[in-house]
Order: sequence, then structure tokens, then C-alpha cells
Amino acid sequence: MAYRRTETVVARLAETRERIVVAALKLVAKEGYGGAGIPAIAAEAGLSTGALYRYFPSKAELFDEVFRRGSQREIDVCAEAASQPGPARQRLARVVEVFARRALKGRRLAYALLAEPVDPLIEAERLRYRLPYRDIFVGIIEDGMRAGEIAEQDALLTASAIVGALNEALIGPLAPQAKKTDQEKLIHGLALFCVQALGPMPGRKL
Repeated sequence: MAYRRTETVVARLAETRERIVVAALKLVAKEGYGGAGIPAIAAEAGLSTGALYRYFPSKAELFDEVFRRGSQREIDVCAEAASQPGPARQRLARVVEVFARRALKGRRLAYALLAEPVDPLIEAERLRYRLPYRDIFVGIIEDGMRAGEIAEQDALLTASAIVGALNEALIGPLAPQAKKTDQEKLIHGLALFCVQALGPMPGRKL
């Protein structure tokens, strides 16, 4: 008869795996991917290095899960901000401000998620996780076009450009060696740029 894990064993394994991911996410937020070594993560999780490898066979696989977890948390917050009522331009500005403010508050983690050199496996996930942000902006733009608040345009193209601009504009200020910046000015400037990317109100000339 094949061995079947009991519910208690399955729950214990899941709890330990979760503890490892939480420990890794904590260290990445503090030290970045480069500074979060497996021995340190194991110690933070209260495990031996060997025990950790039984849950995650490689550092790349563990960090891939950390990236997924950290990215999804930010996507969920931005989606919630987008769901709040208001004109399309106001909603877009709100999402941009939330994204930028959270990134600047958790600079080390944000830099790790956006730009820090990583394993190719994580880099692939990084590109994939830009798509939910793009889709959030597509939804806002399409809502605005239906309401007559935004001129007809290629919503996918505009949304993709906004995501690219956000990432590119924040990489420098988030970098570990970056000089101190006026965060409120940066956030306001980003929101203004992204709103202006929607073009003039329908009926108004450029």
C-alpha cells in the first residue's frame, strides 16, 4: 500500500514551506536578492540549510516563489486602488501614486522586484508580472473611453507604455546607491506624466 500523508503532516509541511517563504521575503526586503543567502534564510526560518533544500531544491526556485508572492501583493493593492470610484484620469493617477509610494517606502524590496540582477527564471517572471499592471491600466482607459472621458486610442499600447515608464522612472531612485530624492515631487510628476499620456479630453485640441 502506498504511503499517504496525513492531514497533520500535510499541514505541517505547508506551514514550514510558508515560514521559509516569509523568511526569504523578509531578508530580500532588507538585503535584496544578492544579500539574502540560503544559510541566512534557513536561520531566519528556524531550519537547517539541508532542511530548507528539501522544500526548495535551489535558490532560484525559492526566490521565484518570493518574487511571485511579493509581486502579487503589490498587484492586489493596485487593483484595489483602481476599483475605487471616480473619473478615469483620477483612478489612473491614484494607481500610479499607490504604486510609486509603496515602492519608495519599501525601496529595497521594490528594487529587487523591478530591477536587481537575478536568475533567468526570476527574470522571466518579472516580465510576466508586468502584464497584470498593464491590464489594470487597460481597464481604466477602456472605462474612460466608454464614459467619453478619454479620446479613442489603443488602450493596450497606452497601458504598456505607462507600465514601462513607471518602471524606468523608479529604477534610479530605488537603486541602493541612489541619492535622496524629493519623493512627493517624484510621485506627483509620475502621476502627471501618466495622466497626460492619455491625451487631451475629447473635443480638446493638443
